[in-house]
Amino acid sequence: MDGNGFIAATFSGKNFAQVKGLLNNPHIKLIEVDQRRQLMSAYSDDAGDPMTQKVTPYAVYQSQANQVAFNASAGMKVCIIDSGLDTTNTDFEWNNISGDNDSGTGNWDENGGPHGTHVAGTIGAADNNVGVIGMAPGIDMHLIKVFNDDGWGYSSDLAHAADLCSAAGANIISMSLGGGGANSTESNAFQSFVDAGGLVVAAAGNDGNNVRSYPAGYPSVMMIGANDADNNIADFSQFPSCTTGRGKKVKTDETICVEVTAGGVDTLSTYPAGMATAANMTADGVAFASSAMENPGSVTGSTYYMGTAETTDSGANGNVCVIDLGNISFHDKVANCENSGGIGAVIINNEPGMLYGTLGDTNATSIPAVGATFEDRGALMAASTIAVDIGTSDYGFMSGTSMATPAVSGLAALVWSNHNQCNGSEIREALKATAMDSGAAGKDVYFGYGIVKASAADAYLTANGCAGDGGGEPGGDFTMSANGYKSKGVKKVDLTFNGAAGTHVDVYRDGSMITTTSASLTYTDIISAKGGGSYTYKACDDGSSSCTAEQTVTF
Repeated sequence: MDGNGFIAATFSGKNFAQVKGLLNNPHIKLIEVDQRRQLMSAYSDDAGDPMTQKVTPYAVYQSQANQVAFNASAGMKVCIIDSGLDTTNTDFEWNNISGDNDSGTGNWDENGGPHGTHVAGTIGAADNNVGVIGMAPGIDMHLIKVFNDDGWGYSSDLAHAADLCSAAGANIISMSLGGGGANSTESNAFQSFVDAGGLVVAAAGNDGNNVRSYPAGYPSVMMIGANDADNNIADFSQFPSCTTGRGKKVKTDETICVEVTAGGVDTLSTYPAGMATAANMTADGVAFASSAMENPGSVTGSTYYMGTAETTDSGANGNVCVIDLGNISFHDKVANCENSGGIGAVIINNEPGMLYGTLGDTNATSIPAVGATFEDRGALMAASTIAVDIGTSDYGFMSGTSMATPAVSGLAALVWSNHNQCNGSEIREALKATAMDSGAAGKDVYFGYGIVKASAADAYLTANGCAGDGGGEPGGDFTMSANGYKSKGVKKVDLTFNGAAGTHVDVYRDGSMITTTSASLTYTDIISAKGGGSYTYKACDDGSSSCTAEQTVTF
């Protein structure tokens, strides 16, 4: 029996309806399904080798975490509910780390796969001379291992873990996990943590759809989406609506959808020792970024441009092939290089950014093959020699809202460490108020309020205090009401605006601007489409990105 009075049980051979008969027992208040929860990582591409130098992940720069100093004396602690933390990676301040085991999943400090170790590194990897640096380097962390070998846990595990986080003195709970279906026991546990002044952060999910995942979908939990290094939304990042209900029962609640995003595409962090694959490449002695495709080994040779490598080429003999993308697979390109006598292959992207990939399950090649960025194409083509090395590493790349979530958790701790008179809800509001608007103007279902910015949040709290501007939507009191109805069979929506900065506002329907109208008058949108449907509106100050929260009307 847990301290909050709940127990998880299995009833073999009985369905849920049969089990609910136990409610006749006066000592039982509630029976509900124990929902499954799983880790959220969309895919991973191992690359990079920070084994001999400190490497700062792009999300640190993107979120301004490098512009704010972590106050280690503030006593901040992040509780990570995940798959554990492997002690073989030395890029942590181990004196600041503790943990609990849960649900028979093994010790928290034993290898449960790379997921939990990667998450922990993003939050708090040490600022030393090697490896990566976390958002809040060296922060106190408490690990709770809730996942079994198959990567599954249950909502009751998370409810119990929330109690353990509280008992450990954590300020923040970070969960890169989720699943379908709400559970009141789980929801109540996180609400209790928030009511006590804490902050709970969880991943939106990686299915690229508008399904609401839990625990991120609870109002007490801050839902996090993922963006890439170019400020684009990740194609896998889920985007549930902020609106529930239909007709007159429509309700909009920004706490049940994505609130902010952070870097979650190809993010570099800690791995259990030797579990990641790393690629290193130099051209004429200068280091260039690369991603490991296949085949460990180390080679150095003269550069030979092989075009798109769609046939063998005797000029490649004894050289490192530099290859453009074309009409055949990565595997066949590398095979043609090797069959021509080539000793290594570098395949260059045909668009900005790194080329990630593999040579497939039936790889029959043996020479080291790496991907390279389009931006480095000119330098690689002009080089006389290229050296390629592929081996194991303690650091690797992963992608998912699982990676964005610890970035926000660590950043929240970083900001909070300099304003520890605030509570978790106030830190949550500050992050939203200062996020960089991305995507469609104003708040949207993909980015929420935008990409988190540590320095901006720190300055906001310094200028405005923990309570910010005293209430209202983050960033101001500009609001809009939306009333949908039918008149003689025609769908109409009346929009009324309050708190606009100027005399006119831009009105958006489903992400597209439909008109500019007076801020002091009610605007009626007449919808010509037949049948039912849902329409999402927002208003922005004329020509600006200062916007109201979205309102959805369903017919």
